[in-house]
Amino acid sequence: QLQLVESGGGLVQPGGSLRLSCAASGWTLDDYVIGWFRQAPGKEREGVSCISSRGGSTNYAESVKGRFTISRDNAKSTVYLQMNSLKAEDTGVYYCAAVRRWDYVCYDSGLRYDYWGQGTQVTVSS
Repeated sequence: QLQLVESGGGLVQPGGSLRLSCAASGWTLDDYVIGWFRQAPGKEREGVSCISSRGGSTNYAESVKGRFTISRDNAKSTVYLQMNSLKAEDTGVYYCAAVRRWDYVCYDSGLRYDYWGQGTQVTVSS
């Protein structure tokens, strides 16, 4: 069974940057659509970004467009989320998720994903 491990979270000041990684353990991610989600305390989980398994198509939540960039390195079985110009409202636990689909689009809904990582905490505070 596919296992996903997130890393790269931490405490950063507003305006700072972090790069999150989502690594697959013992599997390649070539055939998987990958999504990043986050959940802030007291709030529902929301989609942040996703990347297709074919063609490199990406989507971003309006709140992160222009600041976050998703990318994948299939040779390393890793997907990254580069987060720049971080704001306090970006604080939360960030999860990556995967579903095995040969697709040229990716999915914004968490319901479309079968595998989830354990999450990594991102705190943006001065």
